Amino acid sequence: MPIVLLPARSATIRRDMVRAIGPLLKTLVFTIVVPGTVAVVIPRYLIGGFSVPAFGPLPAFGFMAIVLGACIYFRCAWEFAVRGLGTPAPIAPTKFLVVSGLHRYVRNPMYVGVALVIVGEAGLFRAAHLAEYAVVMLLTAHLFVIFYEEPALRRQFGESYEQYRRTVPRWIPRFKE
Repeated sequence: MPIVLLPARSATIRRDMVRAIGPLLKTLVFTIVVPGTVAVVIPRYLIGGFSVPAFGPLPAFGFMAIVLGACIYFRCAWEFAVRGLGTPAPIAPTKFLVVSGLHRYVRNPMYVGVALVIVGEAGLFRAAHLAEYAVVMLLTAHLFVIFYEEPALRRQFGESYEQYRRTVPRWIPRFKE
């Protein structure tokens, strides 16, 4: 039986994945606890619950917004774990500044993803109170970003974060590069 030698790139990819296992597991736990609470538990149990999904264009839009928001969140969470070697949780931040993927267009795509899930729930269940909750969630996230997250990132990453902050908008993406 011949011996197959793997190219150096495969070994590097494998080593990077092994290093990311811990951050991936921590990110999974964080996702269940924090975005899961914000996007599912609070709307379901504290704000008035979900009714039976309606039919029509608004619920269809809502379903698509939920899928898009979840995809945005999970893509960014993957980047945090694999590229940043950390989590979205402030108690286990990334070791490296993540400026790739959707972070090239907007500095806070995970919050946008979670908000899209909530807006999607509002459309799917025709629930105006969930749309109002999405606004409250975004205002809360905005205040958290301004008063905690951005100062913490400045302290951790210094000038590289300042350069990123100058070139990438906080909330509304610019798609010109």
